[in-house]
Amino acid sequence: MSLALRTVDAETGIATITVNRPEVLNALDVPTARAICAAVLPLRQMPDVRCVVLRGAGRAFIAGGDLSRFADDFDQAASVVHDLLDALHPAIITLRSLNAPVLGVVHGAVAGAGLSLMAGCDLVLAAQGTRFVLAYDRIGAAPDCGGTWFLPRLLGPRRAAELMMLSPTWDADQALAYGLINRVVAAEQLDTEAATVAAQLAKGPTAAYGRYKRLADASLGADLVTQLEAEREAFASGTRSADFREGVSAFLAKRPADFAGR
Repeated sequence: MSLALRTVDAETGIATITVNRPEVLNALDVPTARAICAAVLPLRQMPDVRCVVLRGAGRAFIAGGDLSRFADDFDQAASVVHDLLDALHPAIITLRSLNAPVLGVVHGAVAGAGLSLMAGCDLVLAAQGTRFVLAYDRIGAAPDCGGTWFLPRLLGPRRAAELMMLSPTWDADQALAYGLINRVVAAEQLDTEAATVAAQLAKGPTAAYGRYKRLADASLGADLVTQLEAEREAFASGTRSADFREGVSAFLAKRPADFAGR
């Protein structure tokens, strides 16, 4: 059985990536990281994908890295880290570079690298009862999988430092209050809410979402003049799209837009 499952609904354009190592709460080892990469990278060649859902099988989203792999031979721990991240980095970069929005759907434990991967999603739904913890400091390590890039942007530098240095365990309501996630959903309603949100995203102007993602990712590293010009170019280039013409026409006609995603 694959350690990361990819399904694509041809009718809706929704792709679902499920991390599938439930017997260890989807803890990440090298084979699992490579399976995630293999499931994600082909999305770059799937222009009809209009939303990506990232979730975990079983009782948790992702409970961090599989530390047993380091303890097997500490002299080889650095090599294991490189193997893990050689697989995960292309997956993270791909998800950020897609026009399609990425919806994280989390439950149970969201820890370590799992929290970093979740933070890289565009939107996140969490089941009531989900627990969030970074915990790198507990093993004498620094965050990976983009945690030091995403978390200060989401939480601000002070809250991100607290998460790293004190390892508080946040419940879903705290994570929502701090801006780490978008919505808290009753556990029994998580799948239904995820399907509803994914469907809404999949019907949206996918290429415009991609332009927004790129602008937002660049914004904190750009001065105002640079960002204004980047916005100008993104808006102007978007006016040549079929979705822009449809959106404006639908707005003026007071009807719902039927976006093609391009």
